[in-house]
Amino acid sequence: MISLVHSLAFDGIDTRSVEVQVQITAGLPAFSVVGLPDKAVAESKDRVRAAIAAMGLALPADRITVNLSPADLAKEGSHFDLPIALGILSAMELIPAEDLLGQIVLGELGLDGRLMPISGVLPAAIHALGQGKGLICPAAQGPEATWAGTDLSILAPETLLQLLSHFKEPNLQPPERPQQDLAAPIYPDLRDVKGQAAGKRALEIAAAGGHNLALIGPPGAGKSLLAKRLPGLLPGLNAREALEVSMIHSVAGLLPEGGLITHRAFRDPHHSASQPALVGGGSRAKPGEISLAHRGVLFLDELPEFSRQALEALRQPLENGAVTISRAAAQTTYPARFQLIAAMNPCKCGYLTDPAQACSRAPGCGRDYLAKISGPLMDRIDLVVDMPPVKIEDLSAPADGESSASVLTRVTAARDIQAQRLAHHGLETNAEIAGELLDELLPLTADNQSLINQMAERFRLTARGYHRLLRVARTIADLAHSKDIERAHLLEASAYRRL
Repeated sequence: MISLVHSLAFDGIDTRSVEVQVQITAGLPAFSVVGLPDKAVAESKDRVRAAIAAMGLALPADRITVNLSPADLAKEGSHFDLPIALGILSAMELIPAEDLLGQIVLGELGLDGRLMPISGVLPAAIHALGQGKGLICPAAQGPEATWAGTDLSILAPETLLQLLSHFKEPNLQPPERPQQDLAAPIYPDLRDVKGQAAGKRALEIAAAGGHNLALIGPPGAGKSLLAKRLPGLLPGLNAREALEVSMIHSVAGLLPEGGLITHRAFRDPHHSASQPALVGGGSRAKPGEISLAHRGVLFLDELPEFSRQALEALRQPLENGAVTISRAAAQTTYPARFQLIAAMNPCKCGYLTDPAQACSRAPGCGRDYLAKISGPLMDRIDLVVDMPPVKIEDLSAPADGESSASVLTRVTAARDIQAQRLAHHGLETNAEIAGELLDELLPLTADNQSLINQMAERFRLTARGYHRLLRVARTIADLAHSKDIERAHLLEASAYRRL
């Protein structure tokens, strides 16, 4: 007799159906798992054997063969423990086979029979709902699975024995959906930043249009201080975005217990981060910082100190909003539509613009230092702001600037304008407009077209730089509630290009 249990494998945040086939035949006692299992899956037989023994049962003294179909798809992760155990119990005729056919099963087993937390339950729940099946998962992830929809049948036992008892006499209650925390995280207030009016204006434009931003200035100018205020200027995630971001964190094993992420992420990796840590990778192609910052902010402090290889890997995701991790066996794609905020000193010592403190190698040290960042990468940054040292009189003055809440009101209004303009194109911000949509959505008068052409010729703008300048000008116009892009908007946008 062959028993069948349905499970799945993960491909980024996507899922692939896997059929767990269990056969018990006469022969020398053996327990084998086939179908391209990784180390964690191959070791499941020992966890399954111990978990079944913890219930007071013993495996039959026969040959047990477990096949994970399709056999040419690599199987990774400990979540195959539970479907293998249920397949064996079904083959032993302890669980009716028909009770398992309508379920997607995943869970790791402890040696004492407990169901241990795993990653990826939210994408699995969405997969089960799409297949018209129920879901069996560990109790710790039951509330997480409920976010897939109210029509999904969920069994979330704490132990294997509890699940076995349920099949004999139903006794498991469906998990309750946790109350969504609607309270916004507390972000630092923009009011606390003294001076740096140009930096604050650029930050508002970046927030309104989803643009990338680079802040260049000496130590203590407030670059990091300013960058950490950006999440407080961004509107919250809508329901679709929250589900998308939560799926990425679920696959990475970082989703709060039973929670749903409703705020925009702020990721600030150290400059020693490797390329796989930044863009994703490793033996199991886990999401990297750029995917964990999806729909949020990626802050790279001391940008030239990152390895050149890691920085160059950002070029394609910045353009496409996704990253594809290629391995010999397969490719995995993760969403990665993030806002890049970079901070850097003008040179190695940081005091290039201050003759009293600059090193003896100025100005050559500045060129050498910033040359670590390639032209193609800088070309993908929409706004570049030079931040001078903060004046002492500004530091001693009371904090009476605009609050984050005040700026957020303008940003939200500008984003509402963009949402109406882009609603039929599947886009959300001006920064995403590309290709033929530029001429359709961002028209210019003859005089303004002549002006931007002169800018492009004089400052030798690339085609990408030309388009990014146009998008920034459109965002400035949206902040001013202007129907058309005016001359003043183009001139301000050109001031933020590093020419």
